[in-house]
Amino acid sequence: MEINCKGERIILDEERAIYLPDHGFLVLSDLHLGKSAHFRRAGVPVPATIGINDLSRLSFLLERYQPDCLLVTGDMFHHSLNSDIAHFADWRKQHSALRLILVKGNHDLLSDADYAALGIELHSPSFCLGPFCFIHDAPKCTEEELYPISGHIHPGITLQGKARQKLRFPCYYFGKDFAVLPAFSLFTGLSTIRQSAGDRSYAITPGKVVAV
Repeated sequence: MEINCKGERIILDEERAIYLPDHGFLVLSDLHLGKSAHFRRAGVPVPATIGINDLSRLSFLLERYQPDCLLVTGDMFHHSLNSDIAHFADWRKQHSALRLILVKGNHDLLSDADYAALGIELHSPSFCLGPFCFIHDAPKCTEEELYPISGHIHPGITLQGKARQKLRFPCYYFGKDFAVLPAFSLFTGLSTIRQSAGDRSYAITPGKVVAV
């Protein structure tokens, strides 16, 4: 689905990422790579394929859009170096020519040397492009004239069917003052977003993005 925000075209992909065609930027948030390995280390039986599957989805998006740059608005990694991040290092070698920018989030705890070794360009607290200020948490934006696009809260929305059944989906949220991207990782919960008059939300249902 394509929308217009602040005079810019934005493609909302069903794989929980946006593409800015006029800039060649693929933007997503909250990959939480390493989260499953962190849980396994703590004795929680979490499948080892979670991070690998998320990287496969990311490869699919790179093939679909052929972006000049991948921008992650925080929480790319969940914890310290572990086996999941080793998988990412192998994945990164396959996409070594891709510019990769990370706006650091609260879970991005690796050292600057580790990020450099992975070919990741760091920015904190924000990275600005056109009319947008990409950050991890919206209230921290200091660029008053720019429109913040954040992540962090893993937004979701509840839809009610004709038979009164209720289903929750991840969503894109575009409010008056800021936007929030869905968590890219499938290994995350959902936080219900509260809308005000004039706000726009787009539910990510199986196979398509739906305006609600």
